[in-house]
Amino acid sequence: MIGTSPQALPVWRGGTPHMRFNTRHLVCVVALVGLAASLGSLYVHTRLLADPGYSSFCDVSASISCTQAYLSPYGSVFGVPIALPGALWFSFVLLLAFVDRAGPPSLREAVPSYLFVSSAIATAVILYLGFAAFFVLRVACLLCLTTYAAVVALLSLSGLAMSVPMITLHRRMFGDLRAVGSRPAVLLVVVLFFAGAASTVAFFPSEAALRAGAGQRAAPAVSPELKAEFERWWDAQPRMPVPVSGDGARVVVLKFTDLQCPSCSVSYFAMKPILARFQAQYPGAVRLVTKDYPLQPDCNSGVQRAIHLAACDAAAAVRMARQQGNGDALEEWFYSNQASISPPSVRQAAASIGAVTDYDAGLASAMAAVRTDAALGQLLGVHSTPTYFINGVRCEAQGQPLAPQFLDIAIARELQKAGAAK
Repeated sequence: MIGTSPQALPVWRGGTPHMRFNTRHLVCVVALVGLAASLGSLYVHTRLLADPGYSSFCDVSASISCTQAYLSPYGSVFGVPIALPGALWFSFVLLLAFVDRAGPPSLREAVPSYLFVSSAIATAVILYLGFAAFFVLRVACLLCLTTYAAVVALLSLSGLAMSVPMITLHRRMFGDLRAVGSRPAVLLVVVLFFAGAASTVAFFPSEAALRAGAGQRAAPAVSPELKAEFERWWDAQPRMPVPVSGDGARVVVLKFTDLQCPSCSVSYFAMKPILARFQAQYPGAVRLVTKDYPLQPDCNSGVQRAIHLAACDAAAAVRMARQQGNGDALEEWFYSNQASISPPSVRQAAASIGAVTDYDAGLASAMAAVRTDAALGQLLGVHSTPTYFINGVRCEAQGQPLAPQFLDIAIARELQKAGAAK
């Protein structure tokens, strides 16, 4: 639109119906692009939570990765993927475009101003998310970038089309709402939209529910050919000495974890039934040893910047809870409620779930033990969580952690080699 005369400018108000249509059409196209990117993000995020073996199509490299963005603390709000409110916002933009098309004239002239205010708020949100992605996580998400571009485009379009000053919107808001009621069809669409949006937010499964469901579902079946190929690959992997006692177990599964790490939560719930099955079939033959590797420099010198702000406190709290026999319950609570973990909530959960009566008195010694675990992780070359070792074999392929179904095969293979299983 740069370089055109004011008369030819496709403003939302005034002019010919054709120019009104062009601007509204462009807004709808941009909103649909943003909606598609948001729904794609929502799909990828939920699949990552519900299926530990899922590999995102938008993971191009370590620095261009949707997975790292979605499974970070910035990928959700109140336990719901941030892409969900994003999709609802782009749907709201389409609703405004509909109101501009079918609403009364008195309301239509204010629609661009309402969209501009809404877009300004959305721009502030994406600036925060963009800062977190680029400067804190140091990753770029292609789907996220698409939504950012769509928000900025809508801000620009609505700003060019705006005729009603923003400072007058609060005085005319109730009148505009009454105007919506004067058109039954428009009122019905508006009511259905907000009812649907409220229901979606209320009933959308939380991250904790998705992770727990991942653990309850069986891992995807591995074909006999792929299993045989994996076993050959596994047998050829180098082994390193791991200074961890197996207490007589034939297979030692060593896991380095971060209680605030979303991938660790997914892995925890996925591996829980697998390990329980081995324990039932071969009592005492498989031992899981969990070590702390918080991605927080306060207790882990191998980490340069804090990715999780309460991981050290949570790890220490679980150690103190184990002394009361409640460590497993507190660990599972942290994995199930990662969105609400903060230093104050850790202290509260340690008391109510872990039965830790004197948190401050035991904190120093527990934190020292966490640092010892982290130092072991550094010695073994751990750089991310979760990281598994099975009988000294690092469970990674091409720099990516093995999916639970392959960890299952690896444990079975080690039992077979040890003579504990056929």
